[in-house]
Amino acid sequence: MTARILLTGGAGFIGSHTYVALCEAGYECVILDNFSNSFPDVPRRLEWITGQPANLIRADVRDGSTLDKVMRTYRFDAVIHLAALKSVPLSLAYPGAFIRANVAGLCSLVAAMERNGVNRLVHSSSATVYGKPEALPIPEHAPLSFTNPYGLTKLWAEQFLSAQAQRQDDWAIGVLRYFNPAGADASGLIGEAPRGDGGNLFPLLAQVAAGKRPYLPIFGGDYGTPDGTGIRDFIHVCDLAEGHVLSLERLLHQGKTHTVNLGSGRGHSVLEMVKAYEVASGHSIPYRIDSRRAGDVAASYADPAMARAVLGFRTQRDLGEMCASSWLWEDGQKSRVAARANRRIPAHAKRATQQSRMIRWG
Repeated sequence: MTARILLTGGAGFIGSHTYVALCEAGYECVILDNFSNSFPDVPRRLEWITGQPANLIRADVRDGSTLDKVMRTYRFDAVIHLAALKSVPLSLAYPGAFIRANVAGLCSLVAAMERNGVNRLVHSSSATVYGKPEALPIPEHAPLSFTNPYGLTKLWAEQFLSAQAQRQDDWAIGVLRYFNPAGADASGLIGEAPRGDGGNLFPLLAQVAAGKRPYLPIFGGDYGTPDGTGIRDFIHVCDLAEGHVLSLERLLHQGKTHTVNLGSGRGHSVLEMVKAYEVASGHSIPYRIDSRRAGDVAASYADPAMARAVLGFRTQRDLGEMCASSWLWEDGQKSRVAARANRRIPAHAKRATQQSRMIRWG
């Protein structure tokens, strides 16, 4: 029998790509999203990609009574929890909002799962739980810390889930520590489109290449790195999405809790990324070196050995594919706007037999 999965935050950047990966793996998936950082036309685009209707519930994970209704209706086998706020600079400005969304939201979800007999959970964590890393690459057993409120909320969430797993021995939880997701689906129909300036590098690179911004601000040119700019581990979002499927399968078929890094295992500096994106887009990317940004670290990249051993996870897509797919997403926005206005399915997209539907709950 096909397993049914609740995907919270499934209309967002990582969530929409994870939805596609789940559909391709044969899972039945229901999205729950409050659209605080995503767009209402996502279900239709997911329909175009997958060739099947996308069921999406507009609700907030902090609404316990609505979660109960949803879980009683669908009888889920597992939950993948992506609904959270993600931005280092915004977390510094609004720490309370991040605690309410990332910590209170998780607590609300786990309580609803308990009330409704669901005990398999894949949780999106972050490499920010390592704080300022003591050594590189970073293994899962490295000391945990934080340098900003966003990282603190992810650390608190992990500690809460650890306590949950110890208290409820029938629970199985997969904690995935993301490094830096980038790129977009090969269709060009979904990608990273934050509502505000969350500080992620790839949307800024795309906007400068497209002429929407005059230059790229680089926060810090005096780090102890080869070119002075920060180094990060970028992972293609489609690889990341497939990592969620592998984690889910381990929970469903083996019932084994795990915590793993999802990264490529290689670091790239900001200036390296500028050059790579110039090649992919065919446009120059002017930049300006600004002062360091609070909450950032000089370098962070994963030791991916545990993910290989536990999940069989390996990244399949390289930096060039991240940049090229990101530019395809950015460069195609005008045609997507026209398609939305005319309710036209792009010629290269699959056709679903039914219309996607969004249901308001609560």
